[in-house]
Amino acid sequence: MTAADIDQIIRATIHATWRVVQPRLIATLSRMLRDVPLAEELTQDALVAALEAWPSIGVPDNPGAWLMTTARRRALDVLRRGKMLADKHDMLARDMLQEQEIVPDFDAGLDDDIDDEMLRLVFTACHPILSREARAALALCMICGLTTSEIARAYLVPEATISQRIVRAKRTLSGSGLAYETPAGEALSERLASVLEVVYLIFNEGYLAARGDEWLRPQLCDEALRMGRVLAGLAPDEPEVHGLVALMDLNAGRARARTDANGAPILLMDQDRSLWDQSQIRRGLRSLRRAGELGGEGRFYALQAAIAACHATAETAADTDWPRIAQLYAELARLVRSPIIELNRAVAVGMAEGPQAGLDVLDEIAGAPALAAYHHLPAVRGDFLQKLGRLAEARQAFEAAAHLATNGRERALMERRAAALQVQDV
Repeated sequence: MTAADIDQIIRATIHATWRVVQPRLIATLSRMLRDVPLAEELTQDALVAALEAWPSIGVPDNPGAWLMTTARRRALDVLRRGKMLADKHDMLARDMLQEQEIVPDFDAGLDDDIDDEMLRLVFTACHPILSREARAALALCMICGLTTSEIARAYLVPEATISQRIVRAKRTLSGSGLAYETPAGEALSERLASVLEVVYLIFNEGYLAARGDEWLRPQLCDEALRMGRVLAGLAPDEPEVHGLVALMDLNAGRARARTDANGAPILLMDQDRSLWDQSQIRRGLRSLRRAGELGGEGRFYALQAAIAACHATAETAADTDWPRIAQLYAELARLVRSPIIELNRAVAVGMAEGPQAGLDVLDEIAGAPALAAYHHLPAVRGDFLQKLGRLAEARQAFEAAAHLATNGRERALMERRAAALQVQDV
């Protein structure tokens, strides 16, 4: 193995570790410094330190702890530099010093009992002082580690727009002196919708990763579910909280069947349903019933959870109630105008009424600027065209989807589907 190969392995290890520990590094430093943007900056410094040091010293036995220790030391250096000490309570500085003395350099844990620091971080990022759009963008940047281009794709807006939102949000938080805490009462209520949106997007990124070579990021799904359950305890009478928890549980219950032994995606209709976690699905159904009892059955997350429930309760793919799913997507489309919802409705209509009916719905949104670089649009079109026997067109659509896909697993799936089509001239 060459030195270049070893260096590549070390860098891959650093980035893999970073994706897992970055959110907790930011959460821990935010608690210590009471300054979210500064905490993020210092975690980035820790990453740079690892990139510089590990090729020489090797990968530590506990790489996450090494990053945590390095980040804490940099936070302590900031406090020691003088001016910031005058702005912080003396007790905070003493706590920092004591904590640094207690935690060994390379055996430091990653705050296993983090006491909902992640949720506090989300609530801080979702303060009403920031615009609604900026709140979610900032949280996704810090917690998911998504790039501006990936967040832009999630919102179907230009990358420059997302970049500006994040910069402005960090500047606003830095100068605001906001408390780093989980609010209560009215303060909690006014932030709740934004927090739910962030938790929803965190789960989505874990369930279907926007980038990289893995289709799933299970740690993000788990973190989103944990935060959702904490929110259900903080706001037990809010139907949308229960709707979101239901949606996440119902989808996560199918996680084990979504990839094969090599991590390649398995589409819903081809999954081995015996691998689905029926216990988790039942929890999701209970949460969905609770959302309905609180009057939330026609709201955003509950409608999506109802769709997920149609899939999760079908014993076989053939048993799926596609007319009901199409109806639910129509209700969702009336509630929220979104080309992605219409795209999903097209899939349901195609399954319920035939591929031509689905293609007709798809044609209505095909020119939407927001979907121009969205790989699921040509992927769905390819599926309809294949079912209609228009194989040459289907292959072109799958090739277009592969070209647009930013996740390696999805790109490979689209390439396989394109290659599998044996185009015959009629």
